[in-house]
Amino acid sequence: MIRPSSIIAASLAFALATVAPARAEDLLQVYREAQRNDPTLAAARANWEATQERVPQARAGLLPSVNLSASANANYFGTSADTDPRVQIDRGFGAGGLTVSASQPLYRYANTVAYSQAVQQVEQADYTLASARQDLILRVATAYFDVLLAQFNVELAESQKAAVSEQLAQAKRNFEVGVATITDTNEAQAKYDSIVAQEISARNDLDNKRTALRAIIGRFPQDLKRLGPGFEPTLPSPNSLDVWVDRALADNLNVRIARYNSEIATLEIERQRAARLPTIDLVASANAQAGSGSVNLGVFNDSRQALIGLALNVPLYTGGFIDSKVREALALQESARQNVEVARRNALFNAQTGFSGVNSAAASVKAFEQALVSAQTAYESNKTGQEVGVRTNLDVLNTLQNVFQTRRDLAQAYFNYLVGVLRLKSAVGALDEQDLEAVNRRLSG
Repeated sequence: MIRPSSIIAASLAFALATVAPARAEDLLQVYREAQRNDPTLAAARANWEATQERVPQARAGLLPSVNLSASANANYFGTSADTDPRVQIDRGFGAGGLTVSASQPLYRYANTVAYSQAVQQVEQADYTLASARQDLILRVATAYFDVLLAQFNVELAESQKAAVSEQLAQAKRNFEVGVATITDTNEAQAKYDSIVAQEISARNDLDNKRTALRAIIGRFPQDLKRLGPGFEPTLPSPNSLDVWVDRALADNLNVRIARYNSEIATLEIERQRAARLPTIDLVASANAQAGSGSVNLGVFNDSRQALIGLALNVPLYTGGFIDSKVREALALQESARQNVEVARRNALFNAQTGFSGVNSAAASVKAFEQALVSAQTAYESNKTGQEVGVRTNLDVLNTLQNVFQTRRDLAQAYFNYLVGVLRLKSAVGALDEQDLEAVNRRLSG
């Protein structure tokens, strides 16, 4: 009889039917490739780079602006007078001008507020990109383990099919020699046909899971490293829900992003109200014009002009536009404030479900390990009972099916635990590559 410890060890390795090749890719390798090829992360990086330009754009509204304009024209003037003698004038001349103008804002409060908004947007972009990176870690880990689980289910279906096929052959032999009824053969055949259907479904699911991983890394994955032996799930540290909830409310990335949105929306109200205020600019210009003649003169001429001064602009009436923009900004601020609360509640929910999920998954691993021992023992007992005539072929098939189902449940519990640990870290904004490396160390080639 197979010892219970060997049953669990075999299940832990996720190599119940085969062993992963030495060249199999591990989780970290797949993640590195996803970093290079995932379009979602690439778009997030591009958005981050674009957002970095908000500060120099807003700063430009506080700095001088200088413009240069120039013109050059070729002119022709012709006229005649029907007098005695007749007067005919034909004159061609050139004319050109050069103007340099500069403006330095002295008081434009709306531009100052816009700069503050830009600083907030750039800071927010860091958290948005960090959130995209966390999301990539979760997507890669989930897709990676989905492929492993689907592959394990295919191998399990193959093993179950082989075992039931042996029971079917035995039932047929027993019927032929007259020590069993046709019922045993029919029951075994029904079980076999059901497993064949399950195997087809499992292979289709494996194809789908490999396609899902391909959507992230840009190619179909090769053989993947599987969960190694010696797996011992640990509980969250600290194992206190309140601590994780507090961390989530303070550090969850979506909460941080929502808070920045609220602050930016508050500044937008101030910016729109600033449109009612006067603006003062220091202005200067220099102009030079020259020509080889004119309509009235046929000699070279030139002129120069320069000025410096202050320009004051006071908005007196804008048709209600400013008031409307302020009301719009107030409504958007309320929307942003409510979104902060939504993000806080989601963070609270994710922390609670993540914490309980890790604890539950860890307990499930222990429970299914024991259940697998019991299921294997029941199968061996029924197998022996069939040999002595106190158990039927159906009893053996049912207990055998229970063994394989428990092995599926145990495998699912392993993956639920591993992904659950990552999700809990993500809920408190602490998920990074080191966490992925810790999971990766549990894999073996």
